[in-house]
This record gives sequence, structure tokens and C-alpha cells, in this order.
Amino acid sequence: MLHLPLRYEDETKLTRLADVRAGEPALVEAEVVESKVEYRGRRTLVVKLTDGERELWLRFLNFYPSQVKQFAPGKRVRLFGEVRPGFFGDEMVHPKYRIVAKDTPLSKSLTPVYPTTAGLSQNLLREKIDAALDTLALEDTLDDKLLAKLKLMPFRDAVMLLHRPPPDVDGASLGERTHPAWRRLKFDELLAQQLAMRIAYRERRARSAPELPDAHTLTNALVKSLPFSLTRAQRHAQAAISRDLAQPHPMRRLLQGDVGSGKTLVAALAALQAIENGWQAALMAPTEILAEQHFLKLSHWLEPLGVRIAWLAGSLKARDRKKAVEAIASGETQLAIGTHALFQEGVEFAKLGLAIVDEQHRFGVEQRLALVAKSKARTEPHQLMMSATPIPRTLSMSYYADLDVTVIDELPPGRTPVVTKLVSEERRDEVISRIRDSCREGAQAYWVCPLIEESEALQLQTAIETFETMKSTFPDLAVGLVHGRLKPVEKAQVMADFKARKIQLLVATTVIEVGVDVPNATLMVIEHAERMGLAQLHQLRGRVGRGSKQSLAILLYYQPLSELARQRLKVIYESTDGFEIAREDLRLRGPGEYLGARQSGAPLLRFADLERDIDLIEAARAAAEDLLKAKSPAVVKHLDRWLGSRQFYLRA
Repeated sequence: MLHLPLRYEDETKLTRLADVRAGEPALVEAEVVESKVEYRGRRTLVVKLTDGERELWLRFLNFYPSQVKQFAPGKRVRLFGEVRPGFFGDEMVHPKYRIVAKDTPLSKSLTPVYPTTAGLSQNLLREKIDAALDTLALEDTLDDKLLAKLKLMPFRDAVMLLHRPPPDVDGASLGERTHPAWRRLKFDELLAQQLAMRIAYRERRARSAPELPDAHTLTNALVKSLPFSLTRAQRHAQAAISRDLAQPHPMRRLLQGDVGSGKTLVAALAALQAIENGWQAALMAPTEILAEQHFLKLSHWLEPLGVRIAWLAGSLKARDRKKAVEAIASGETQLAIGTHALFQEGVEFAKLGLAIVDEQHRFGVEQRLALVAKSKARTEPHQLMMSATPIPRTLSMSYYADLDVTVIDELPPGRTPVVTKLVSEERRDEVISRIRDSCREGAQAYWVCPLIEESEALQLQTAIETFETMKSTFPDLAVGLVHGRLKPVEKAQVMADFKARKIQLLVATTVIEVGVDVPNATLMVIEHAERMGLAQLHQLRGRVGRGSKQSLAILLYYQPLSELARQRLKVIYESTDGFEIAREDLRLRGPGEYLGARQSGAPLLRFADLERDIDLIEAARAAAEDLLKAKSPAVVKHLDRWLGSRQFYLRA
């Protein structure tokens, strides 16, 4: 019932062959004159037809022997397809067809074309859906009063119209999904999502978590030890998180802020608040290099305060891993930092009070749930999720409706905006001379190699080749190399050398996308920028401009550019505002990438569009609140229809 058509074909009226226009789909009827199998490079079934006024040729490149028999001279055929000029004259290639009698009735509604998969034909799908429509009750889950208030059509009418639209329906509004029938289905889908999110929010507030009030011992000690002051936005974020941690129910807060806005420090203060209350904290990051950056930074800040920190990642030797796991299980470790190794088998926390997930959209829903389930304590840990990919407003209103969201909306003082230039690969020599001049003047630079066809091996090869080329191009400069296959110790050493200015030019794969902080690096070249996503380009660009000197990001692109690549590069060139970039990214890519939902099975919206249907999102939010407040029986009926068992995923 909810498997709705992608588009429609008009088989409600016949067109004379003389009136058919080239390139436009049409329904025609004609009689077979002859049919034969010819060999033109490959076996081809060629059929000649006429409607008494004009001839039409059919060509089938893939066919069965039974089809040859179907097209016997004198047979009447009804065909749907596009006519175009061919070798013999007007022709259709592989049209939809059926053998008919002279009085076979025409369809009374437009013919739906459904999303399908290999081995599942349109005809079979239509049969099954038709049978379901004739037997299902299709009762409304919402009452007439609500429908009248929101000017929505009845559910049954909307479903019937979308599966069986009458010939006089407004085709453009169906195609653009603005027809009242589409609006009803979109509203219902959004309402189900809002209900599930609000229920998840209420259920969470009914569960118990450790109360962790700010004792101001460790948190104040850290703030006093810093050589800089917190920004207004950081103080605001810390206060909101601090209040949540003191509550007896689990916090689920999303902390978002642009690249370099100081989220790590806010997370460190949250971890200290848990630790000073006698509980453990865990910080999970999606890549080893980012987890390592957090480990180095937090060790530098927190170890002088007496905090015991453990490091856990897949590359650890068995002996070191065993030691780290035992320290976490005994409670000796107060803060565990690592990758997804933190929630793998055998890892258990004595008293996990706070789980911090960085770049949370890079983890699937089950992974986030698995980390929270690692505590031996009876209470549920608080969760702080961080994202340097700002969440557009429509996403936070829909997919993040069960979270409390805090935004760090200012950069620390002394940061300079990064200038972005788009440069064609043909001008590579100019870029090389720019790097030479910049490094001779005492600055440092990154050269980022592209991700090639999602292949780590190829990416590694490109990085190594680029490193060798750069060494011979710049014999007078110290050139370094960092990539995902280096051992953690080697990576840490390269990054330490770069930070200490022993390396002037760092060749890197996209592993440096997040977490690397070298204020003296003022120039970045991103090779094959056209292959990268907007969020990734924005993250990479954020590695420079971290000091007071003017910084430059050069996006080196290769021709020919696809339309999508052209749009992406235009957005990144014109804007440094992470929220504006995120909004454009959402428009170009859809919500799946933001949510970590591609790998989780979370229910993405099938019909509603987050950009175009903002009014429906707002209406669904308000309706969900009203229905839950009134304890309406519509809530259960509506959720069963739209989500069924998938409500589990909304609890993460």
C-alpha cells in the first residue's frame, strides 16, 4: 500500500500513428504486417505494423522464441513507448506491448510505474498492489477534526489516487509530489517520525542515569590551567551539558559547531564532571588518527590534573590491549579514548557515567547503542554526541527531534577566515611555486591526496607517489607523509614533527580531515577536489586558518567536471559558513549521509523532502505533541502503520 509510484504512463487514450511526436511517449494500436529475425551484428526481432494510415517498425534486441510467434501477421498490438526515426522509418525499440482485440477497453486511470528490483516485473507488482488495495480497509488513523484543521484529504482517497490516478488529474503536481494526495502521505510519514522521536524522548526521561553535579574541582582546575579563556559559546554549551549531567535521567545532547570552534574542550569539561563524581567517561571517534589526536590533546590537559587515561584501538598489540581492557573493567581508568574498539567484545566499564561520540554521524545506530550498553552499572550512561558537520535546521527538527541540541556558534579569537581558490590541474606549476614561496617564508603546508574509487590501497599508492614527487620537486624542504596504514606511533611522530616545524610540507591522505591542529600551517592543496563531498572539503579546509596568519586552501580540480562536482565546488568557493554548506550538502546528497543511517537501517524518509516540505514538518511536530498530550489512540495505530518494528532505531 505504501510502495508508491515513481511516475505514471498515460495509457488512457490512443494516439494515431500520424499524430505521434518523436521523443514523446504515446499509446498506439496497429496491425502486424510482417515479422522476422535478422542478423545485424546480433540477432534482432524486427516487426512491421500499420494502423491503415502510417507504418511503424518495432525492434527487439533481447527476445524469446515465443515473442516471434506472438507477432503473427494480422495480430492487433497495443504499444506504449517513444517513437524515433530508424533505419526503415519511424520505430519503437523494446516498447511495452500486449496483443489485443478490436474492442479491448482502455485503462481508466494512469498506469503507475513503481520502484522495482531485478526479477520483479512491473506487471507482477501492479497485480499485487491492486489486490492489496481491493482488500485492505485503508481506515484513517487521524480524526476528521485534525484533517480539517490541516486541510488534508482522507487517507484512503489519497492512497487510491496515487496508485490509480484518473486521466484528468494534474500530471505536473503528481510528478513534483505537490498534489494534495502526496501532501497527505508526506504528512503521515513525518507525523510517524515525530511521534516516535517524542516517545523516545519521553521514555528516556523515565529511565535512570547517574546524577553528576558539577563539583567544580577538576572542571575549574582545567579552566585555570588553560593559556586562553573559553568563548561565550563554549561557556553556554558547558552550562547546558553540566545541567543535563546533574539530572537523574540520561542526557542525549548533540553538540555541534564548525571546524575549530572548540568542541573538544567542552567535551573534556563534561568528562571531568563525570570523573569528579567517581564515574568513568569514554570518548569514541570514527578513525584512529582522530581518536589519537583526542588522546594526545586530552592527555596534555587532564593528566596534570591526575586523571588516569587509557587508549584503545584496533592496532594495539595484544598485551597492551589486555592491559587497557583490564584497567577499564576495574575502574582504574577514568577516561577511555579510542575507536569502535571501545564497544567490541570483552570490553566492559566498571562505572560508565558518560559516553562521548565524536563525528557521531560516522557511526551506525547499533554502534552508538553498543557503547552505551558497555557499563556494568545498573543506570544508563549519559551521552554527548559531537559533530563538526553542522546539522541543517530541518534535520534537527526531524531526525534529531529526540535530542537536545547545543550549537557553538563562534570561533575562538585570533582565527582568520580561510581564502579558498579553485585552480585547474593545468596550473599545477603555479601551485608548486606558491608552496615553495610560502614554506621559504617560514609557513607550513598540507598536500592532500584524493580518495580513489573508495580504495584504500590505491589511495595509499597515490599518497606515496605524491610524497616521492614532492621530495624531488622540493629538495630544499623537509617533506613528511601521513596515511591510515602507518602504525599509531609512526603517525604520532610525523604529526609531532609537523607541529614542531621539523616538517614543512606534509603529504597526507584524507585521514587529516578532522582533529589536526597546527596553527603555523597556512596553506593547503586538495588534489582532485571534485571527487570529495562538501562536508569533507569543509573539514579539510578547517585544518588551516587555525592561527592568526592569513591562510589559503587551493582546490585543485581535473576536467571534465560533472554537474554535481561543479555545484559542490561553487558552494565551497562561495561560502565558509558551515551551516550554509551543510544546507547545500543536504540538498545535493539527501539526509542519509548525515545520520549514519545508511549503515544502520534507520527509517529514512521515503516521500517527504526536508527542504521543500518544511511547513509539513512544522505541522507534524505540533500535531505529534497534541496527540501525545491527549493520549490519543491514533498514536499507536499511526506508528504501527508507518514504522512497525523499526521504532527500535529511534532510541539511539
